[in-house]
Amino acid sequence: MDPITAAGLAALAGGLGGEAGRQAWQGLTALVRRPVGRAATQGTQDDATPQTSSGELEVTALAGDPADPMRAQALATALGVRAALDGEFRVLLDEWWQQAQTNSSGGDVHNSVSGGTQNGPVLQGRDFSSLTFNMTPTTSSSDRD
Repeated sequence: MDPITAAGLAALAGGLGGEAGRQAWQGLTALVRRPVGRAATQGTQDDATPQTSSGELEVTALAGDPADPMRAQALATALGVRAALDGEFRVLLDEWWQQAQTNSSGGDVHNSVSGGTQNGPVLQGRDFSSLTFNMTPTTSSSDRD
């Protein structure tokens, strides 16, 4: 399993990645809400073994403040511990993380402008919408003669 990074979680929580990021975040939220094999509250069980977090509190905390690196790290840690203790969760989490990385890394932009003088604006980037260029037509010197 690739390690789930705090930076990646913070980016998803902050809405980076647009619709794909939002869907990935919803998928993670649903995953951590799945029942845990053991109680998911803080403290200890009757046999004195420590109980682990389901990750729900950490997901909620990070969603409330995606820029807080401590919250992102707390979620990454909670997910890692839960995955280490619960094989089924580990498989589902790994599938989710692979999908989230695929969706968020897709669409890299490689722009290139070459040739001579450009007649108009050159706009480089990705996912533009509702753009308007108010340009007046220019006449070349051969049109004026």
